[in-house]
Amino acid sequence: MSRKILHADCDCFYAAVEMRDNPALRDIPLAIGGSAEGRGVISTCNYPARAYGIHSAMPTARALRLCPHLTLLPGDFDRYREASRQLLAIFHELTPLVEPLSLDEAFLDVTDVTRFSGSATWMARWLKEECTKRVGITVSVGAAPAKFLAKIASDWEKPDGLTVITPPQVDDFVSALPVTKLHGVGPATAKRLQTLEIATCADLQRVPLERLLQEFGKFGRRLFELARGIDDRPVRIERERKSVSVETTFATDLPDLANCHTQLPPLYERLEARLARHGHPPIAGVFVKVRFDDFSLTTLDSRGGLPTLDTFTTLMEQAWARRQRPVRLLGVGVRLVADDARRQLSLPL
Repeated sequence: MSRKILHADCDCFYAAVEMRDNPALRDIPLAIGGSAEGRGVISTCNYPARAYGIHSAMPTARALRLCPHLTLLPGDFDRYREASRQLLAIFHELTPLVEPLSLDEAFLDVTDVTRFSGSATWMARWLKEECTKRVGITVSVGAAPAKFLAKIASDWEKPDGLTVITPPQVDDFVSALPVTKLHGVGPATAKRLQTLEIATCADLQRVPLERLLQEFGKFGRRLFELARGIDDRPVRIERERKSVSVETTFATDLPDLANCHTQLPPLYERLEARLARHGHPPIAGVFVKVRFDDFSLTTLDSRGGLPTLDTFTTLMEQAWARRQRPVRLLGVGVRLVADDARRQLSLPL
C-alpha cells in the first residue's frame, strides 16, 4: 500500500513569531540574526526582506548593505521553542508518527489515519488551518507517497502553500524535477552531474546504475532510486543524533595560529559541558571546523580519536595549515556511535 507522508514547514518561522507578536513588523523588511559588529549571520527573514536578496546564513553586514532600513532582531528562542511545542502538539493530534526535523518543520506519516476519510489533502488543509488559528503561524504542507517528495512539495508554493503529489502523478513529477532538488545533492554533486549533462531526473533515469556507482559510489544507488521516486525511509519518531559540537564566530578575525590556540580551551570546556548534558554518549571520533576570513571552510576528522584538548589542538593545527589565513570561526565536536552499532555492541556474546 502506498504511504501518505506530510511535510509541514513553517514560513520564515522566527520572523513569523515576531510578526505575530508585533503586527507592526509584518510589512517591513525583518530579519532575525546576530549584529553586524559581532560578525553575526541571518537566521531567517520575512518575505519583504527576501525581496532585497536577503536569505538565511547571509552575513548580517551584507544584509544591511542590501537593505539599510532592515529591522534586525536578536531572536527570542524561548518564544520560538514554545511556538514549536504548540505546533508539534497539533501535529500529534493527527498522528503519533511525527518526526521533527527542527523547531519549524516535521514529517508526519498519516497512512493509517482514518479521519477526513483518509484524505491526506484534507488532513493537510486541517493542519494548516489549526496552526494558523491556534498558534498564529502559517505552515506550508506537502503531501506525497515518500519523504523526499513531501519535502519538495512543501516548498513548491511557499509561502502558505499546499502541494499534493498523488501516486499516479509521481512519475511525471519526478521526471521533470531538476536533480538539484534531490535530497543529498549539494553544490559539489550538482556540478559533477552537470559535467555528465544530467540536469533533470529524466536525464538521470537514462544513466545505468553501474555508471552511477562508478561516479558517485554508494550515493549512486540513492540517485538511481530518487530519480524514480523511490524513498523508503520511514518517519522516525526519535531522530538519531549523529554528532555533538560547539562553535564560535569571533567579533574580529583571529590573525594567526597562536590566537587560535588561546580560543580552543573555552570551546573545549563548552563541548565537555554539552556532552555531559547528553549523558556522555559513545563517541566514534572527533572533528574540528575552521572558517577562514575569506569564508572558506575546512573540517578535519579523526575517526576513533578521543575528545581531549590535545587531540583538538593537533586537528586544529592541521586544519589551519590548509589555508594559513585569519580565522573567522572555530568549532570542535564529536561524531557519535550509530544506534545500530550501539545495539550490536550491547548484544551478549
